[in-house]
Amino acid sequence: MVEWKKTSRRKPSGGINNAVNAKTKTLSEKGGSFSKTIIAKEDKRYKSRTVGGSEKQKVSHVASVLVSQGNKTKSLKLIDVVENKANKHYVRQKVLTKGAIVKATMDGKEVKVKITSRPGQSGQINGIVVE
Repeated sequence: MVEWKKTSRRKPSGGINNAVNAKTKTLSEKGGSFSKTIIAKEDKRYKSRTVGGSEKQKVSHVASVLVSQGNKTKSLKLIDVVENKANKHYVRQKVLTKGAIVKATMDGKEVKVKITSRPGQSGQINGIVVE
């Protein structure tokens, strides 16, 4: 995800810089900040204000993943991140994004789960078992 940075409206001398593009400033506030969802012992959620005054629930720390098999849904405890194609450093940092493959415990066994939801957007983590 791209993070936009605002350019300062002030020059090094302290005067106002009128060359700062207004469109760039608008885009810098549109996307919001990236919510690095990491594996933890407890879930932590927070609300973020979106354009138009609505609210979006984001997850910053998560302990379990919802996995659906057939018509049943189970909550599995997360252990570790195995692979994350979004960024190779996210494996070490235990950051969860859509498409990441994680290890979870199901009935006392370790299984690999692929995350199918966007935790920073939807506020929950859904996945499917990968064999």
